[in-house]
Amino acid sequence: MLAKVLSSALLGIDAIMVDVEVDIAQGLPQFATVGLPDGAVKESKDRVKSALKNSGYEFPNRKITVNLAPADVKKEGAAFDLPISIGIMAATGIVKPDHLKKYLLLGELSLDGGVKPVRGCLSVAVAAKNAGLAGIIVPEENAREGAVVEGIEVIGVSELAQVVEFLNGERPIIPYSVDIQQLFSQNSEHNDDFSEVKGQEHAKRALEVAAAGGHNILMIGPPGSGKTMLARRIPSILPTMSFNEAIETSKIYSVMGLLDRDRALVSGRPFRSPHHTISDIGLIGGGNTPKPGEVSLSHNGVLFLDELPEFKKHVLEVLRQPLEDGRVTISRALTSLTYPSRIMLVTAMNPCPCGYLGDPLHQCSCTPVMIHRYRSRISGPLLDRIDIHIEVPAVKYRDLADRSEGESSAAIAGRVEHSRNLQLERFKGSKVHCNAQMTPRFIKKFCEPDAAGQRMLEMVTDRLGLSARTYTRILKVARTIADLEGSDGIRENHISEAIQYRSLDRKIS
Repeated sequence: MLAKVLSSALLGIDAIMVDVEVDIAQGLPQFATVGLPDGAVKESKDRVKSALKNSGYEFPNRKITVNLAPADVKKEGAAFDLPISIGIMAATGIVKPDHLKKYLLLGELSLDGGVKPVRGCLSVAVAAKNAGLAGIIVPEENAREGAVVEGIEVIGVSELAQVVEFLNGERPIIPYSVDIQQLFSQNSEHNDDFSEVKGQEHAKRALEVAAAGGHNILMIGPPGSGKTMLARRIPSILPTMSFNEAIETSKIYSVMGLLDRDRALVSGRPFRSPHHTISDIGLIGGGNTPKPGEVSLSHNGVLFLDELPEFKKHVLEVLRQPLEDGRVTISRALTSLTYPSRIMLVTAMNPCPCGYLGDPLHQCSCTPVMIHRYRSRISGPLLDRIDIHIEVPAVKYRDLADRSEGESSAAIAGRVEHSRNLQLERFKGSKVHCNAQMTPRFIKKFCEPDAAGQRMLEMVTDRLGLSARTYTRILKVARTIADLEGSDGIRENHISEAIQYRSLDRKIS
């Protein structure tokens, strides 16, 4: 007796179709699972056996062989419990085979027959829709995230008996549905607002430019000057996410099991702030079975690295390729996976180990050797990939005592959104989404300054000894400043402001 049930396995942030084939033959009682199963999949036989018996179904006392095809892809986790149990019951005639070709099954079984939630349901729903299936049968807790994908039925179940009765046509279950607009509106409000920031007008202007063009930024200032406070408010001025961006980011969180089941969709820009003790695998991703790291969890959002020189140097250096390519490729002996990592990198650091270099009110206790050693933890190649460097001085008393509110995040976000719309129109039909991602071809086409701007750029490049990468970064930032002003061309004042954001090169290098 042979039965086949459709299921799915995760490969990176995407899901692939898996055929769960169950054969029950005469012979000594045995339960064998083949098709590159990991330990959790092999252990499913005990969960399946108990779940069937405790749900009132008979477990066949024969030779059972379960094949997970394609057999050359590693299968992980307990999500195959449900399709294996349904396959056994289909092979013994308990479940009718009529609906098995229409629905994809996924779920972990408890010993009493309950269906527990699993990871990656959003990716599975996308794969099932692409395969032309009628729907998916998943744990009730995962139904909300699966229902985000339109055009496919999502059947949420809480126990094994429900699945059997549904497949046999004995119990109709209404497919789960969600209001996409409502999910988007849930994350539209931010707790932090730029109106709460006292002073720091220069820093706020730099952050507006960075948000408008998707530029990476480094803030340097003494302790308590507001670097972290400013960074945490950046998501409040970033453009709203598109549906495709939300789906792509949500798939990463779904695969990691971090998706909030009450919301089921990451509709707000992610903000990740890992501690400086993080490892390179924690930041970039990896492991025996590669998993996404912080740089991928920040996809379409902000990765904030506070106390930048305190991070291990080799950890910071692995950021180079993701910042350039917008994706991370992790290669292992068995597989090679690529995760998206299109991020806005925001970093902060003190000017010296004690933090008070250049502060008129505090005496710096660091020697020149200590300062040089501290700053040299950030390599030149990494610094080149950070478009904007700004100083964030200590806030004066008159600014702290000022009771008036500053410009709100909503007002800044309006200008940022307008600038991003200009960029999307400019790069329509390409893979470039903002000025920070411009390729040399686009820089040559859209970043030609006027004569006065060219003379200023030439003088500064020669005097400061800026690298070719820094030169292109200045042009990209100048293009963003021009967009915020609504100017078609790049003028001298745009170049001068962009150069101002690179003046720290000579101080740190």
